Amino acid sequence: MSEPRPVDARASSCYRHPDRQSYVSCQRCGRTICGECQTPAAVGFICPECMAQQRATSPRTKPAWLTRITGAGQPTVTYGIIAVCAVVFLLQNVGPLIGIPVTPSLVYAGAFSYPTGTFLGAAFEPWRMLTSVFAHANILHIALNMYTLWVFAMALEPLLGRLRYAALLLISGFAGSVGVLLLADPRVPVLGASGAIFGMFGAFFIIQRRLGGNATQILVLVAINLAIGFLPGFNIAWQAHVGGLVGGFLVGLIYTETRRLTRRRWQLPLIVALCVVLVGLSLIHVL
Repeated sequence: MSEPRPVDARASSCYRHPDRQSYVSCQRCGRTICGECQTPAAVGFICPECMAQQRATSPRTKPAWLTRITGAGQPTVTYGIIAVCAVVFLLQNVGPLIGIPVTPSLVYAGAFSYPTGTFLGAAFEPWRMLTSVFAHANILHIALNMYTLWVFAMALEPLLGRLRYAALLLISGFAGSVGVLLLADPRVPVLGASGAIFGMFGAFFIIQRRLGGNATQILVLVAINLAIGFLPGFNIAWQAHVGGLVGGFLVGLIYTETRRLTRRRWQLPLIVALCVVLVGLSLIHVL
């Protein structure tokens, strides 16, 4: 290949191939380029050197095949939670038939700290504060909860990011179990993701209000769903709804108040402090 010619070479000769005539110039540097050296741009063509500079300074993006695998832009945390709930529900109903029993010590909240005894006994099972969130009573129960979870995930997960969104769901679910412990008979078994979903309601409401959005619709939705929980015959644990709602509201408040870069360092400590408070409240009946 011939040596490149200076920038001020004749306009009709390619600067990289002086023996080739061309009437096309690079849209960036103005040098003449032949067909072999032309790279199509949004307007006109770019020479190899300018193209290399553009690639070096452009932000790197994931290839399409990697995006599809990692689920970039998709509510993957929500999909994961829905999958876990589906597997647990399957084990609840099919597991005992194939020799995989799902015991009450895994799926029921309510008397999660002392289902058959006291703290000093052998029945201290605090994990049910969270495991009960992934279990459901029947097909209608899980279908309604998972649909509601998916609808709100379309807005909340991309807004908060995966880690913050996952923290919101888990903390709200735990807060729902705390609500059952403090407001209901702790010997009554409770299960379902309603507490976590109401936590999403609470976080969405405070985020909308603090960012200047219209929160009327979510407020009406929360009021209707809370009211349904008090209707006789529905067998709904409104205590879990209240607990999850309060927990989600507090998490959303922390997120909005620490969204500025100057306050971001307080976000994790405040979330940890909220978790410590909830764990402490869950031990009131045990201590």
